[in-house]
Amino acid sequence: MKKVSMYTLSTCPWCRKTKQFFTERNIPFTYVDYDLADPATQDAITRELDAEGATGFPFVRIDGESIAGYQPERYAKALGL
Repeated sequence: MKKVSMYTLSTCPWCRKTKQFFTERNIPFTYVDYDLADPATQDAITRELDAEGATGFPFVRIDGESIAGYQPERYAKALGL
């Protein structure tokens, strides 16, 4: 199974939909809610997003492939579904 991780916001409806996408397909994932993280973690996430050229949330990584925003078709393709 491919490794899935994401950065989200606790108040973001698109972030909730992203988590739901993976949950409904029984695909395990890890996530960090940026707005609930400590300042050091937020700083590290910001640097990572900047390096990827991402401008918003959710930010998903599937085995190293980065996908910014709610893009279920890209998630499915990256997962081989």
